[in-house]
Amino acid sequence: MESKLVFTHTEDELLPILEQLRRREPIFHSPEFGTSTADYEQCTATDYWEVGASGRRYSRDFILRNLYDKPPAFANSLGWESWDHALRRLGPDTYLITYVLQQGDRLTRRATIWQSTPDGWRILYHQGTVVSAEEDDVAPS
Repeated sequence: MESKLVFTHTEDELLPILEQLRRREPIFHSPEFGTSTADYEQCTATDYWEVGASGRRYSRDFILRNLYDKPPAFANSLGWESWDHALRRLGPDTYLITYVLQQGDRLTRRATIWQSTPDGWRILYHQGTVVSAEEDDVAPS
């Protein structure tokens, strides 16, 4: 399998779920995800946490406080672009979505673990990693 296909492969039966989750990304910056603090609370697990592109860890409480104080702008209105979306099933109702996000001059790789619940989609974990170039399978120099 070609290297790029390893990073972007999604099983055919998961394509509808990939499309649902792709519309919710980037999290907190998509109207599909929600627009209110109550939406953000409902869409994140009570033990949710993330590692930001800075490498800092952020708790759910910290994120919800900051979203309440300063609601986020939406990715489309900011001109952000994403590509190389892929989905992997981690368990019966749990999925990992990965993709690349371009935010102006900043390029990041993103990974979010989503869980399907009777109340809808809920995030368990998220991570963003800044990359200096979109290079794969290249050893750091």
